Amino acid sequence: MSTRPEFTPVERQVIEREESRELKERVVEINRVAKVVKGGRRFSFTALVVIGDEVDRVGVGYGKAREVPLAITKAVEDAKKNLFTVPKHGTTITHEILGRSDAARVLLRPASEGTGVIAGGGVRAVLELAGIRDILAKSLGTTNPINMAKATVNGLKSLRRPDEVAKMRGLTISQVLPYKAPEDQGSDPERGQTPAVEASDE
Repeated sequence: MSTRPEFTPVERQVIEREESRELKERVVEINRVAKVVKGGRRFSFTALVVIGDEVDRVGVGYGKAREVPLAITKAVEDAKKNLFTVPKHGTTITHEILGRSDAARVLLRPASEGTGVIAGGGVRAVLELAGIRDILAKSLGTTNPINMAKATVNGLKSLRRPDEVAKMRGLTISQVLPYKAPEDQGSDPERGQTPAVEASDE
C-alpha cells in the first residue's frame, strides 16, 4: 500500500511550479575540523550553504564530510529540507524584526527602494537569495557565521504579512503599512479643510 499523499490537480500544479524554479546556491563558509583518534587526528570539512530562488524562497544547510565537494553536497541537501517562503512587501520586508539564534542577534529593517542590501557575510547571502533587494541589517551579537545565518532565518520566519496583521487587528492593509500612509492620506487634507471652510462661512 502506497503511503504517498494524494494531491489535487491544483496542488500538483503549484508543486510543479515551485520545483521548476531554479534554486541557486551560495557557499558561506568552509571550515576544517579535526577529530582526535588513536594514532593522530582525523580531518574533515564542514560547509555552510544558502540556497534560494531569488524570488521568495530560501533555506540554510550545514554539511560535514571528509572532502569539501561532498560536504557542500550534503549542505545543499540539508538546505533543501529547510526551504521556506519569505513574506515581502515589494523589494523589502514587511516590518522590522529581531532574529535570534543562540548568541547571535540580527536586526532587520525595511528600507526604501534603491537602498540595496546593507548586510555582510552569511546574512547578506540569505537576504539576497530570498529575493530581498532593499533592507538594512545589523548584527548585535556573535559574529559566528552559522548562528548569524540561523538568526537571519529566524527573523525572516517570524515576519507576518500585512493582510494577516490587518485581519487580526481589524484594520485595512494601508493602515498597517506606515510607509504607505502618505499616499493613502493624500485626499485627507482636503476632507479636513472642508469643515473649516464651512465653519468660517457661518
